[in-house]
Amino acid sequence: MAESSVAGAVREDRLWQRHADMAKLGGTPKGGVNRQALSAEDAAARNLLGTWAKTRGFATFTDAIGNLFVRREGTDAKAQPVLSGSHMDSQPTGGRFDGMYGVLAAFEALEALEDAGVKTRRPVMAVAWTNEEGSRFQPGAMGSAVFAGHNKLDEMLQAKDWKGVVLKDALAETLKAAPAPRHEGPPGFPLDFYVEAHIEQGPRLENEKKTIGVVTAIQGSRRYIVSTTGEEAHAGTTPRAARKDAFRAALQIATAMYEATNDGGDTLRFTIGRVDVSPGSPNTVPGKAVFTIDMRHPDEAVLEAHEAKLAAIVAARAAPCSAGIERVTAVAPTIFDPRVIDLVRTKANALKLANMDMPSGAGHDAMHIARLCPTGMIFVPCERGVSHNEAENATPQDLAAGARVLAEVLAELANR
Repeated sequence: MAESSVAGAVREDRLWQRHADMAKLGGTPKGGVNRQALSAEDAAARNLLGTWAKTRGFATFTDAIGNLFVRREGTDAKAQPVLSGSHMDSQPTGGRFDGMYGVLAAFEALEALEDAGVKTRRPVMAVAWTNEEGSRFQPGAMGSAVFAGHNKLDEMLQAKDWKGVVLKDALAETLKAAPAPRHEGPPGFPLDFYVEAHIEQGPRLENEKKTIGVVTAIQGSRRYIVSTTGEEAHAGTTPRAARKDAFRAALQIATAMYEATNDGGDTLRFTIGRVDVSPGSPNTVPGKAVFTIDMRHPDEAVLEAHEAKLAAIVAARAAPCSAGIERVTAVAPTIFDPRVIDLVRTKANALKLANMDMPSGAGHDAMHIARLCPTGMIFVPCERGVSHNEAENATPQDLAAGARVLAEVLAELANR
């Protein structure tokens, strides 16, 4: 594999060891991690990253929402930085690579630039965004959303976890346990480019035998609640013809929705994730049923068209019950900057790494930062596409390959 000085300075063994060291912080018996946002384990991960940064002579600082930055200086002190990173928090039964890979790949890129003796005009920075997962505090991708000005800092600081702990207090405890210099003022500062590396969290790269995913977009998502209302009745005495069974109506609607959203290219994502039936008694015909829908696609027009289909199905299939559908959230697709997309593809090809263009099915911090500056993402394979799971796995070779592409991309962007 042909390598430039920066890609050649990426060390597979060092990057893999960094993952192993981080995986001990919140490690679970099944080999995953439980390192939720602003926990003691999160603080320990912040401290470890800070220790590595100090050893390399990189500056670290944090902001009002707790985003942690590592900065390698450029030759132009006034130039806007090039930024790369992801998150270090996990699901309660999460994997070792989701998010953490993006942080460690960015840090490895900083180390490779240093080891190769490459000077950049712009500063190059790594970031660990606060609370991307949203498993403890809602909403997810909080740190990047506040940084980008999409969520209000004061409102996010008042968020509570499932035990009633206020985020402001958890953040104060975390920063006390993992101290770093504070960036004064509100979160957010000018950026030149942002590039985020991540495991794919899906099976396409592995199935297609590709090493690098050139991410073109993050697909849009919409969430809905469907409610059917019937009439409670005795399960033993009420004939089926006389029933207004809310669950049966929900089942009719759901079946039709599955059929209507089955596209030939298998691009549309449609999920019914939760179903509640009331009153929930074994011998009572349900009087109410509620289910949730998560629908995703890279094209906003496709989402709009399928939303109309869902509404029509609810109206047509509910009888003899009544039913309604409510849109809860709508997140537009994020289209990444062609300059970053092309550069990722060019660097992957130069390194002779098999690659393919693809959208991201999951949301990432990059969707918020893309509103601030030209942005892109790099995917690497994960075993069987498993993620948000303790069995999540990736190979040292693939992780290093993604870091090499990232390092090359950051080096070129930082010298533009």
